[in-house]
Amino acid sequence: MNTTSLSVQKADPEIFKNIFSDSFYHIFLIQGSGKIIVDFIEYKFNGKTVFFSSPFQNIQILSESSLDIEVLDFHSDFYCIEFHKKEVACNGFLFNNIYLFPLFELRDEIFSEVSNYFSKIAKEDDKQESFSTAILRSYLQLILAICSKEKNQLLPEQELIQDNFDELTIFQLLVEEHFLSNKELSYYADLLHITPNALSKKIKSRFRKTPSQIIQERVILEAKKQIHLTRKSIKEIAVALSFTDEYHFSKYFKRYTGVSPTQFRKEVYLSWQIYTN
Repeated sequence: MNTTSLSVQKADPEIFKNIFSDSFYHIFLIQGSGKIIVDFIEYKFNGKTVFFSSPFQNIQILSESSLDIEVLDFHSDFYCIEFHKKEVACNGFLFNNIYLFPLFELRDEIFSEVSNYFSKIAKEDDKQESFSTAILRSYLQLILAICSKEKNQLLPEQELIQDNFDELTIFQLLVEEHFLSNKELSYYADLLHITPNALSKKIKSRFRKTPSQIIQERVILEAKKQIHLTRKSIKEIAVALSFTDEYHFSKYFKRYTGVSPTQFRKEVYLSWQIYTN
């Protein structure tokens, strides 16, 4: 796929039974039931579902029954969600949020509306006319806006978990404040005056992942942002993220994403003639 284009396709579910990862953003429309494994965290789905993924996330979609999957792909060089955040605030909400669910069920009418825009994109992409890019970006923005609105309405239901929400909110704030300098679970448990085991149980009951996974994801999310959106060298980024050296940072990054920081920058580049720091 061209990095300056938008693509929609019907996908064979067999493709996603093995781990899938590439340099594009994806929006999946799925009909059926099963589970999606995102960076080794499992989410179940049933019905008409939309799922958002970012570059070099590790994805598997598994089901014991038949699935209908449509996928919209775009590269950040076509539409950078960071630079367009004033138009559609989807970065950190639909994409790239380590605390929120990456998939959710859509009402029939909303699913049909989004699917209709998928069809419009496919038809417009086939025309390859000079003004098609502007139209395609408009369709993408509409899809993101519709899904952001739907997800926002679902959040109150997702928050209804029997646990001390204030304590979990404090954990999130502590991670945001200290993840660059402190990556150990015991550090956050001490700040919250509970045992690491108790903290792990609370966090996993709410976020489906351990505190250590959340801390690691936050580090990787910041690393991706700096590699993607700045001209800093990999060595400078390693220092900014409090790694002892570039080698240890690269090893940490590759273990999580499957690619080196250098390869990530190469694959998820931005045209700096268009976007500037």
